[in-house]
Amino acid sequence: MPDALPTNPSDDLLSLDRQLCFALYSASLAMTKLYKPLLAPLGLTYPQYLVMMVLWEHADLTVNDLGKRLQLDSGTLTPLLKRLEAAGLVQRQRDQQDERRVRVTLTASGLALKNQAQSIPQAVGCQVDMTNQELMSLRTTLSDLRRRLNPAGA
Repeated sequence: MPDALPTNPSDDLLSLDRQLCFALYSASLAMTKLYKPLLAPLGLTYPQYLVMMVLWEHADLTVNDLGKRLQLDSGTLTPLLKRLEAAGLVQRQRDQQDERRVRVTLTASGLALKNQAQSIPQAVGCQVDMTNQELMSLRTTLSDLRRRLNPAGA
């Protein structure tokens, strides 16, 4: 039986399934859930994995630069870094030139963890059942949306 037409046309505009925000939110939840068993052997949560990926690209960053790259504020980032430091994966220390800045560097264990994480992107790709072209197109579209929502890097 087809969906009943709304009695008030404006009601349809508020249908949950028509909302871009809900599609993004629910897809994000599903993606995080997908990563959970893949990251468990590494002892990482999804947000910690994001931090580690940035540090695997740039082994030495300030907390501020790391936060900008991940679009996280220090109140969210600091507890993540403390847990990663307690796990022996990163080290935090005051910058020698400017003690107001805190630098984050990988430890040998943090760097070694990169080898264990190499298979994760492919495992995710296999589970989402999309071609590489579809995945790249989706990533490009989402990156463009993020830029439009955050003009001038706000």
